[in-house]
Amino acid sequence: MPVHEDPGRSGRPHIGYAAMLERFPPAEAVDLAALAEANGFTGVMASDHFQPWLPAHGESSFVWSVLSAIGARTTGDLGPGVTTPGFRMHPAVVAQASATIASMFPGRHWLGIGSGEAISEHVVGTYWPEPPERIERMFEAVDLVKRLFAASIAGRDVRFAGQFFKLESTRLWTMPPVAPDILVAAGGPVTARRAGRVADGLITMGAPVDRLAALLQRFGEGARESGRDPGRMPRVLQLHLSWAPTDEEAMDNALREWPIAGLRAPRGDIRSPYDLEHFARTVRPADFAGRLAVGADPDRHRASIQRYLDLGFDRIYLHNVGRDQAAFLEVFGREVLPGLRR
Repeated sequence: MPVHEDPGRSGRPHIGYAAMLERFPPAEAVDLAALAEANGFTGVMASDHFQPWLPAHGESSFVWSVLSAIGARTTGDLGPGVTTPGFRMHPAVVAQASATIASMFPGRHWLGIGSGEAISEHVVGTYWPEPPERIERMFEAVDLVKRLFAASIAGRDVRFAGQFFKLESTRLWTMPPVAPDILVAAGGPVTARRAGRVADGLITMGAPVDRLAALLQRFGEGARESGRDPGRMPRVLQLHLSWAPTDEEAMDNALREWPIAGLRAPRGDIRSPYDLEHFARTVRPADFAGRLAVGADPDRHRASIQRYLDLGFDRIYLHNVGRDQAAFLEVFGREVLPGLRR
């Protein structure tokens, strides 16, 4: 079964768990992924960082190792949300990691690819390009990975010589019979349209509904330009929220644990968690309006999630910014997920 199909849970939509590896030790993240599935969540999106966003987050484990352990403890889909080929790892190595996970867990793995952020990618000390070049690098990496997947399934070698990346004649010697879906992360309409033309699906993050509607429209235009039906392609959303037993605690969690949701300036060029911590001190409760659902009422969060489903997203992975993930998973599994509809 392709991972983007409805899991068949009485018409319920595909709501997964976002495992934030920059916030929890790897063994705990694996336990939480298993607990999420036990509470009705379908699938796991695991973050790929070399450094955490904030020093207080305190972790940043290697996503491919953790995905292997999550796959062994769960039965749903799994993938990185998102990985960046070309800085810390060459696209061929990302392809190898993805093909290995897909071989271990047939039909469950998807590959999320993004253009990257300096806080995790610049650690290797290479030149850090401007956003337009980062996007070009991302799409060239997607092309390389697709060609390597296709050649490896066919049992032949492939070479690649692009503007940014080269690949000597080779193949992936561990490769599943069907390549993982490649989902491209897009935050703007131009990138979304291009993703629709060349990728298998779209990943984006929670934002105002009108902005996301435009993003999905452009993605659909790109898909149709390539002769495909966008309704049959994964449209994936990572949604941050702040739930706690009281409104006050939910807001405290948002300000302490995830102030980056309230930052108005782009963070792609920030290189250090300590620098981001400095900028985050300016965030106030009003800055979360329209950007992060905050509160204790499960119905409010259910309505927020339903708006994105109604918009056209077919898979949503939830990240609650509070530290008590077990309480969040239990409450949402009992009071939020059953009320959601596609």
